[in-house]
Amino acid sequence: QVQLVESGGGLVQPGGSLRLSCAASGFTFSSYAMSWYRQAPGKERELVARIRSYGGRTNYADSAKGRLTISRDNAKNTVHLQMNSLKPEGTAVYYCHVEAINVWGQRTQVTVSS
Repeated sequence: QVQLVESGGGLVQPGGSLRLSCAASGFTFSSYAMSWYRQAPGKERELVARIRSYGGRTNYADSAKGRLTISRDNAKNTVHLQMNSLKPEGTAVYYCHVEAINVWGQRTQVTVSS
């Protein structure tokens, strides 16, 4: 059974950092590009960052460049999203996603507030 389990969300003050993790199982993780999406209240779900499979090539939404870093550990079937200098507009639910097989994680909440 394909499964994605996110963790690492929570409440953080503006300017703070969080590291999201997504543990994958049920498929050959290293063969697939992995993505993080987010959905803020009242807004559409949007792509935040994507990382390719073996080569690890990355791309980011403009709003994420310079502050968010996606990485993967193929040995541990895990993808991470390091988020620094968080802003209140970063408040959203964050999803891990495998686009090629259209599988979503259960989401994790990130709240940026003082």
